[in-house]
Amino acid sequence: MLRGEAVVQNAVVTSLSLRGQLLIAGPTLLDPNFLRTVILLGEHSGDGAMGVILNRPSETPVAEAVPGLAEVAADEALLHIGGPVQPAAVTALVDFHNPEEAATIVFGTIGFAQGDADTSLLAAATRRARIFAGYAGWSPGQLDAEVEQGDWILASPQPDDVFSDEGFGLWASVLRRQGGRFALLARMPLDPSMN
Repeated sequence: MLRGEAVVQNAVVTSLSLRGQLLIAGPTLLDPNFLRTVILLGEHSGDGAMGVILNRPSETPVAEAVPGLAEVAADEALLHIGGPVQPAAVTALVDFHNPEEAATIVFGTIGFAQGDADTSLLAAATRRARIFAGYAGWSPGQLDAEVEQGDWILASPQPDDVFSDEGFGLWASVLRRQGGRFALLARMPLDPSMN
């Protein structure tokens, strides 16, 4: 088993870290903060978990919201809403040329930039980046319980998921990629009464 993989047997998740996995909001998760979201987990341990919502772009350009990170993000890049926790906190998720430049690698060459990174050096070290305001967080054991009760579907990420421009469409795309019953779930209307 590779680091970051989870074993799901009879809907019970073992204590392995889910770091680097995607959390896809299940159909029963109706919390408006997480409805049809796709989250990349950046950390998961006995102390809790944190990640960023990949498919919630705002309408605000990074250059307007966080001018200091404009040269790191692509031209015309939009600030993304990473989650409801600390909405004024800014995080950069980066595809690094050299992963050793990251504060934390989540998977492959993708990780979080150091908070005090020189933006010119960060821009030079970056293949592509996405800037997030806020993040999603869970207290110890909370995420494990939510996965166990079916609120979240686990999936392995692909680098393009992190930088997708599909917005809310990413939820259906990632589900379709899982195949089987998940592909059917991807076609479910937001309002089940419309089915």
